Formats: sequence, structure tokens, C-alpha cells
Amino acid sequence: MPILNVLLSGPANAQTTREVAKLLSDLTARLLHKKSELTSIAVRYLEPEHWVVGGRTLAEQGRSSAYVKIKITDETNTRAEKAAWIQAVFNGLAVLMPDLHHESYIHVDDVRAGAYGYGGLTQEYRAHHV
Repeated sequence: MPILNVLLSGPANAQTTREVAKLLSDLTARLLHKKSELTSIAVRYLEPEHWVVGGRTLAEQGRSSAYVKIKITDETNTRAEKAAWIQAVFNGLAVLMPDLHHESYIHVDDVRAGAYGYGGLTQEYRAHHV
């Protein structure tokens, strides 16, 4: 816990995947207080010709973009912690991705403890039994 789904514009690149995963894992541990060993990150890529912002493709604009979605257990982080994480993720991606479009979205999904888990156990069960 947690799990992050990441979509980056551009061709698949193993080095970029490693850098983005490290950035997200580090920020998630430091700012959201989540255990790195339980953090899962899936990175996918989409060609800029197929990503449209404001009616024009990223290729036409000469820009890059990202979409990051993290699922965390509801009520385990404050609004301030989540806001700091969102800002830090955007800033970190801007360093790693040239010409990062302002319309790159970072989403924190607070999921009820009884409806989310890993290893076959919900987070609610873990909170009371593990």
C-alpha cells in the first residue's frame, strides 16, 4: 500500500521509468508517510501524438505531460500532506520531463479501508488484526 498508476507522454524508456518510480516512492514515503516496501508503481507511456490538451496534441505543442494517480487509505493523510505531495510530484516531474505541460494531473484517491487492500486483506482488517 499504496499503489500508483502513472501515464507519461513519450516512448517507453526504462531509465525514465526508474527515475519516476524513485521520485514517487521517495516523495510518498517522506510526505505521505507510506512504507516504500509496500508501495507499488505502474508506469505506462502514451505517444504525444495521442495526448490532446486544449484541442491540440502534445506533439503539436512540443510539450510533455503526465497523469499520476495514487490510492491511499482514507483518513491516513491530512489535506496539507496531500497538497504538499501533489506539489512535490509536479515539481519533480518538471525536472525529469522537459517542457512539462501545466495541465499535467496528479490525483490522490482516498479509498475506504474496508474496500481496499493487498495480499487478500483489506486495510480495515489489517488495522484491527495485524
